Amino acid sequence: MRHFRPDPVPDALIREILEAGICAPSPGNSQGWDFVVVRELPLRHELAGMLCEGVRPLLPPASAVSDPSKRRLLESAHHLVDHALDVPVWVLVCGRPVYPASAPSVDWIASAVYPAAQNILIAARGLGLGATFTTWHMPSEAAVRSLLAIPDDARIAVTIPIGWPARAFGPVRRKPLDDVAHWERW
Repeated sequence: MRHFRPDPVPDALIREILEAGICAPSPGNSQGWDFVVVRELPLRHELAGMLCEGVRPLLPPASAVSDPSKRRLLESAHHLVDHALDVPVWVLVCGRPVYPASAPSVDWIASAVYPAAQNILIAARGLGLGATFTTWHMPSEAAVRSLLAIPDDARIAVTIPIGWPARAFGPVRRKPLDDVAHWERW
């Protein structure tokens, strides 16, 4: 979901979504995640501006793509860029090297933060909210880190816009299971 109404999301719902995030599995139950929640209007607008400034030049025009599925995705991404200031909540899912305890390694961060981020998306949808994974922080990561005071040892893994959907949820479009499931051997 990349089409959001600007209506605020109650803090209680954001807390419920984050509670789902911290229920995710992590290596050795290390729980090496942190969440930066941006709700306040001036900070939200500053963050959205940075994100869009970095991402906008990287998005090809949707009309240049012939595959209908990819075209829809690009149209939706362009819509989010054009309306990022309307997103009522941004959650940045971050991780630190905390596992294994004897020799913490950045190699284990993803196995903690991505399940937490997925739980956030599922919880948001279960509450009637829209959300999507983005990596929009990447082109302007230094500025985002500075703006949000994210420590140097924390990796920003996912930037998730969250809000009330401006259009109806549709069914997810995925490859058929038989195209990707391999029984016993590849």
